[in-house]
Amino acid sequence: MTAAIHLYRTLTQAASPFLGGVMKRRARAGKEDYGRINERLARNMPRRMPGGTLVWLHGASVGESQLLLELGQRLLEKRPDLLLLFTSQTQTSARLLGPALPDRAIHLMAPLDTPAIARRFIRHWQPDLCIFGEGEFWPNLILEAEKAGAKRALVNGRMTDSSAEGWQKLSGAFQRLVGQFDVVLAADTDTARRLETLLGQPVQSTGNMKSALPPPSASEVETRRLRENFLGTRRCVLAASTHDGEEAVFLDALKGDEDTALIIAPRHPDRGNAIESLLKSRGLPLARRSRGETPTPRTRVLLADTMGEMGLWYRLADSVFLGGGHAEGVGGHNPLEPVRLGRPVVTGPEVFNFATIMDDLEQRGLIRRLKTPKAIGKALLTMDPPAPEALAELNEAADAPMTVTLEALLPLLPEPGLLQ
Repeated sequence: MTAAIHLYRTLTQAASPFLGGVMKRRARAGKEDYGRINERLARNMPRRMPGGTLVWLHGASVGESQLLLELGQRLLEKRPDLLLLFTSQTQTSARLLGPALPDRAIHLMAPLDTPAIARRFIRHWQPDLCIFGEGEFWPNLILEAEKAGAKRALVNGRMTDSSAEGWQKLSGAFQRLVGQFDVVLAADTDTARRLETLLGQPVQSTGNMKSALPPPSASEVETRRLRENFLGTRRCVLAASTHDGEEAVFLDALKGDEDTALIIAPRHPDRGNAIESLLKSRGLPLARRSRGETPTPRTRVLLADTMGEMGLWYRLADSVFLGGGHAEGVGGHNPLEPVRLGRPVVTGPEVFNFATIMDDLEQRGLIRRLKTPKAIGKALLTMDPPAPEALAELNEAADAPMTVTLEALLPLLPEPGLLQ
């Protein structure tokens, strides 16, 4: 054990007596669910189903959780005997995962990473395989899983230059934690290069697994109702997954185009009040989805501050402004969902988390990265939908990262029926 890991374990153990109070304060602030604090502390957990091979899949928030949900479903197709345990950090991801779970799967809020909590969690669930999505490196949980003899895998690994520089100062700790994984797969060649430098061993780049995620679904009845009652004959432009400040960019881009219906679907719906204030300050007639307000042809903006309805908004839109590219430190969002639904997409220039995908899609003529409101507005109103041939080529290549990842993970699982 390196000095850095020893120090981390000591500090997290010292913090343990105070975590119950910290969780309650976070719950009062709306950052935790009171009813799920025990899950964060690995107490009073559901019983583990007897028998079966258990795969634990952990991701931080919505994006990683959606990816791991698809991966889990693919694993079940190959191995129907598996038990799946999903964990995530945020309430938003929990709300999305809950109703979407397949049979033989449960979701818990992720345990806090102290030695005692990690030990209780691993001993209770006894996972056979632990899958960490993108960049979730929690030392105590990783070490306890190793002690228990569980296989460990990093899938769709993503690491920025700044993260790599930070880990370089703790390279011994990183090698001790991640260098012992049974499988390490990177989402792009840049991350693979950074991981190879840190680990001193080859790392395979599979491509971003998010390319394999199916577009979100939507009710045909609700889509038709909103087209008739809200859009009418108007063009519709969607601002999807926006962050603070990006709604203003979007509104500036379409200022003066009074005949276009607008939908704003923020990345974090709890920002609804702030966005409503912005819209009112600009004198824009709005309807707020979270309050059940019904938009009419006189409504300029539908504030879609709800979860799980992005498929509906994409289908209503003629073009999409994708957030995350104008918000400092965010690094963009996955553009594949609206593109695969045949929508022209404009995003901002700061998309380092999806650089490889963005480069590829821009070369195919499927997205544009623009900075100024004037350029964004012009593109949103004039871009043509993706050509069918371009979409066909994209869809053909989309599943490859998921296929390669499954091929790497399946050999880590014990054969059905073998005693663990």
